[in-house]
Order: sequence, then C-alpha cells, then structure tokens
Amino acid sequence: MTMNVRIAEPVEAAVLDAAHIGHIRGAFGTILHGDVAPRNTWRRRLTTLLAILGPGLIVMAGDNDAGAFATYGQAGQTYGTTLLWTLALLIPVLYVNQEMVLRLGAVTGVGHARLIFERFGRFWGAFGAIDLFLLNALTIVTEFIGISLALDYLGLNTVAGVIVAAGLIIAAASTGDFRRFERFAMLLMFGSLLLVPIYFIVHPPFAQIAHDFVVPQIPATGKMSDIMLLVIGLVGTTVAPWQLFFQQSYVIDKRITPRFIRYERLDLWLGIGLVIVGATAIIAFTAAAFAGTPEFGNFTDAGAIAVGLARLRGLGLFSSSWANEINNLA
Repeated sequence: MTMNVRIAEPVEAAVLDAAHIGHIRGAFGTILHGDVAPRNTWRRRLTTLLAILGPGLIVMAGDNDAGAFATYGQAGQTYGTTLLWTLALLIPVLYVNQEMVLRLGAVTGVGHARLIFERFGRFWGAFGAIDLFLLNALTIVTEFIGISLALDYLGLNTVAGVIVAAGLIIAAASTGDFRRFERFAMLLMFGSLLLVPIYFIVHPPFAQIAHDFVVPQIPATGKMSDIMLLVIGLVGTTVAPWQLFFQQSYVIDKRITPRFIRYERLDLWLGIGLVIVGATAIIAFTAAAFAGTPEFGNFTDAGAIAVGLARLRGLGLFSSSWANEINNLA
C-alpha cells in the first residue's frame, strides 16, 4: 500500500528588514535603538510615551472625518441623543481589533496584508487587498465631498480648494520623512479637538447625554428599518477595515518593538477616548441645536448642519458670539 504525501511549499518567513530597525523617531521625542534602560521614573515613562504616541491617536482621530461627521450629525439631528449607546458598545470592539494589529505589527514586523497572504493564501490575501482598495476609494470620495461642503460654507472656490487639499495630502505623504508626516497628522488630530468647545458653547444637557450613553434604547419616532440602517452606519463609520492595515503598518514603520507594547496600548486608549468624545460631541451638539426646530428630523448633509449651527446657535466662523460665549465660559 502506497500513500501520496503532499509536501507544502515553503513560505517566506515574515521578518524585519533593515529599513525597519533603528531609532524610534516620533513627533514628540526619540528613543534610540540601543536604549534598554528601565523606565523607573514618571519622567522617563512620560518621555517614552511621548515618543511612542502616534499610531493609536492618529488611526482613531481619522474616524472623526467628513463621513463620520455626516453620520453622527444625522443621528443627532434625526433622533437626538437616543443612539449614543451605540458608541459605548463600540469601545471594546475598537480596542480588541486595534490592539490585535498593534501586537501583530510589533511582534512580526510586517504588515497586515502580508500576514493574510502567508497564513491564508493568495485568494484571501487578494480579497483583503482589493476590498481595502475599494473601501478606501469610497472613503476618499466622502472626504473630498466634506472638503467641498466646507469650502462652499466658507464661500471659497470648491474646485481650487479641493485641488489644494489634494496637493497638501500628497505632499505630506510623500516627503520621505516619517517624523514630518507624523507631526502633520498630529496637527490635523489637534484640529479635531475643536469639536469640544463647540459642545460647550451649545451646552446640551449633560445628564441626558450620560443617560443615553449608557442606557440602550430605540427612538420613539421613525421606522425601525431607518433606525437600524443608521445604527449600522454608526458602526461602519467608527470601525473600518483600513484601521487594521494602517495601524499595523504604522507600528512597523515607527519601529515599535514588543518592549514598548504597553505604551502603544496607552496610545490606543487615548485615541479611542478621542474618537468617542468627538462622536459624542457631534451627536450631542447637533441634537441640542436642532431640537424644537423644523429642521429636526430632516437631515440633508453635513453642510446643512454647519449652516444650522451658525443660524440657530450663532456659531458662524466669523460670528462675534464666539468671543462672547468663550468669555462666558471663562
């Protein structure tokens, strides 16, 4: 009796190359490649964290984009704050997904797509890459729609503005300097924090927000199919496939090793906190701004939300009420 034994083809091992071994040069600090000193003091831990900061913060801040603003704004304008609880349910999902890829990147030293190719073969590797390409293309379309809406709101030429924005993005990604790119990305991330002062200026009821954030409920008005579609939209705009590929590659390009995984996990938690705070702020101040008006329940797009905030709450970009509201808060 003879047996046919199939010998598996050898697979190239996933290993770090020379380009991904060296100093960690972050936007806010540097860790030398040979630095193996213990982090026993708060000062040493803080400087290490500042150097590591980036992958988790940027990948999560990228969630508060034009598409997310429209989706969160639609939830607030249509159903008030009754769908805030979906954000609370997404916190563990975000952490499990992104913590997985940061560990994969730090330990293997290669990207997410390459691991799929090596573990599951060419079909699923190609499927993941093509799926990522298509979803990213659609995401880019929504980003430029948001840019055009913002330019139109400011009264600027949308065609020229979109071209300039595209040029800035291409320039930031093609400089060849990792630290310069990270600093540019961090600048955009800090810009997203403007959502917080808008929240305090509109001052929606905090007690209601806290209740709706932790107590699941279904809006009393509206079709169930529309509500579920919006819930799916909230999940889809907060948890996206590109995040997995991006953060794993980012960890590798920044040369973060398993030794610094604890700091990278903290970076991720800070990013999750940022995206949840931003999403909550958008839903809350949109709900408060449109409550009791004819526009409530009649969402059109993100541009209309900006116009509504300016008209109903005096939050126009050049409105003097900005200064008055800030003085009142102080």
